[in-house]
Amino acid sequence: MKICIVKLSAMGDIIHAMVALEFIKKKFPHSEIDWIVESGFRGVLENNPYIDNILPIELKSIKKEKMKIFSQIALVKEYAKNSYDIIIDAQGLIKSAIVAKLLKTENSTLYGFSKNSIREGVASWFYDEVVDIAYDENTIDRNATILSQPLGVEVTPKDILEKKSFLYFKDSDKKELQKEYNLIVIGSTWESRNYPKERFVAVVESLKTHTYIVWGSQEEYEKALWMQEQSSYLEILPKGNLNTLKAVIAGAKLLIGNDTGPTHMAWGLNIPSITIFGPTPINRVYVTPINRVVKSSSEVNHYKLNKNDFSINEIEPQEIVAIALELLEEKI
Repeated sequence: MKICIVKLSAMGDIIHAMVALEFIKKKFPHSEIDWIVESGFRGVLENNPYIDNILPIELKSIKKEKMKIFSQIALVKEYAKNSYDIIIDAQGLIKSAIVAKLLKTENSTLYGFSKNSIREGVASWFYDEVVDIAYDENTIDRNATILSQPLGVEVTPKDILEKKSFLYFKDSDKKELQKEYNLIVIGSTWESRNYPKERFVAVVESLKTHTYIVWGSQEEYEKALWMQEQSSYLEILPKGNLNTLKAVIAGAKLLIGNDTGPTHMAWGLNIPSITIFGPTPINRVYVTPINRVVKSSSEVNHYKLNKNDFSINEIEPQEIVAIALELLEEKI
């Protein structure tokens, strides 16, 4: 059986969907699984033994280069020559549905979310069969369901809680770092999702452990420079690729970060973590004995997130420190 998964972005969503691969391969060990992804995120999928082929595309670049749409359509049609039996659009957007439709051949079945399960309900018109799961259900459950249900595979919350680490890297991706260290992830897509840099410093000063700062943009790097100057425990992590990042996170004692992709990597690697939530819902993650959350006091409308909700600024550092000490004690 040849399966193609369409999950283009973003990093956290890709990670949350990957959890289902272990259970699909367990039931169908001889199946071939390909994954279509935005090229910038392919590193998240690399080295995974459950994925046979990573098929990159560059739809995001079309915004800047309109004519590139033709080369991307041609690329997807080339991928369609693999003649998949089952195609699953695990994204639920119009653009991902179009990609999935272009992959379809006479003998393939195209699955996706039902109209009421996604924001862009029109996408469901492209599918042969639909999967119904409420939009405000846990994000990880939604991702596991859309990948497993079309194949007749059951993935229970217990399965997910007992999952194997599923992000992979090579020994050559490892970097020479401190023997024991924590990590903090300081950025995200909205400023209102970012815990204040001053409060991150306060957390690190209380934990008194060498801590590397994970950053992505130039703005985040400048913020990291300021933080590094405030504490002898803080050090900016050298910029690397996604495989290097996986390796660094896998070696950490604890990761503390905003609701964003690198923070979710800790969950995928079974590394202790604390995810800090402000304007986004905590059911984007699984709370486990080693993966904990801290949420501001604001109420979140799952269907209409408020980018002007800066309540994350109100979370006291000591609330995070208390959980961190508990997790670090358990790991000793």
